[in-house]
Amino acid sequence: MSNIIALIPARSGSKGVPNKNIRQLGGHSLLSWSINACLKSQFIQRIIISTDSQAYADHAISLGAEAPFLRPSNLSEDYSTDYEFVTHAIEWLESQSQKPEYIVHIRPTTPLRNPTIVDQAIEMFVESATATSLRSVHLMAESAYKTFEILNNGFLALLGSDNLDIDAANISRQLFPDTYSANGYVDVLSVKFIESSGLLHGSRVIPFITPYVDEVDTEEDLSRLAFKVYSNPAYTETVFGVN
Repeated sequence: MSNIIALIPARSGSKGVPNKNIRQLGGHSLLSWSINACLKSQFIQRIIISTDSQAYADHAISLGAEAPFLRPSNLSEDYSTDYEFVTHAIEWLESQSQKPEYIVHIRPTTPLRNPTIVDQAIEMFVESATATSLRSVHLMAESAYKTFEILNNGFLALLGSDNLDIDAANISRQLFPDTYSANGYVDVLSVKFIESSGLLHGSRVIPFITPYVDEVDTEEDLSRLAFKVYSNPAYTETVFGVN
C-alpha cells in the first residue's frame, strides 16, 4: 500500500491530567497503547511522535516509535490546532525528502483501539476515489437535536438556534435523526489534499463508525478506564499480545 505514516500528537502541557500522555493505564503509558496499536498495523510504515518534550520523545523511541523533531512551543499551546501540528510534521518530513502520501492521526488520549479496525479505516480511505479524509465517529446516546444551549438572556434554547420553545425537544428520541460525535479512534488524512486546500479534513469526509470510545480528559476518565482494562484483559491482549 502507499506511503503511510502514523502521526501521534503528545504535547506535554496538559492541565486536566498532568503528564497525561505518559500516565499509566494497565501497566502501560497512554503513548504505549497508541504506539503498540500502530506497530500491529499491516499498513502503517512509520510511527512518528509530534511532541514538545524531549522526555516524551525519548519514551516514544524506547517503545519503537520515531521522534525525529521537537514541536515548537508556539504549536504546543492549549489552543493550538491539529492543522498546525500536522502541517509542521509534513513540512519537516518534506525537508528530509520523506513526505508521506497518507497520515493516520492517532491520539494517545483514546487508548483502547483495535489495530485491525485501524487497518480497516486506512483501507477504506485509500480505496476511495473522492473522499478528502476519513474521521472516526460514534453514535451519540442522545441525538444532538434534543440538546440545548444557554442564551445571553439566561434562558435555554434549542441547540444552534434562538428557539426558546424547548418543548419541541421532548418528543420521542426515535423521531430525531441520529447524530454522531467525532472521537479519537483513528483519522486518515491525505497529504496532497492538505497541501492543496489548506484544510485538514475538507468537505467529503468518510464517516468511520466505531463503537463508543472512551477518551481521557480528566483523572476520573483515567480511573474509569483503568477499571475497564482490569475487568477485561482482552483490551491489553489486543494491543500488547504476541503478533
